Amino acid sequence: MALTKQAIIEEISEKNNCSPSEAKDTIKHFLEIMKSTLASGEDIMISGFGKFCVNDKAPRKGRNPATGEDMVLDKRKVVTFKCAGKLKDKINETK
Repeated sequence: MALTKQAIIEEISEKNNCSPSEAKDTIKHFLEIMKSTLASGEDIMISGFGKFCVNDKAPRKGRNPATGEDMVLDKRKVVTFKCAGKLKDKINETK
């Protein structure tokens, strides 16, 4: 099961003793900062968590699965995530 934005808002609200609307606004602003930073082509590094990187993908050959027609897929940007060592250790620790 995936962690949802609503679940994050509820947990922040409980742990920080603030209203759910305050927690929602905080998450909303945080995500907007991340989106605008990545959209501008800048990377985001969160210490102890990891790094979000914007990478260019070159144009490549592809095929339309419906028609079987060959086509060239345009170049594009993708976001990748590289896990920090601390997070990797946390994920892999045995309980």
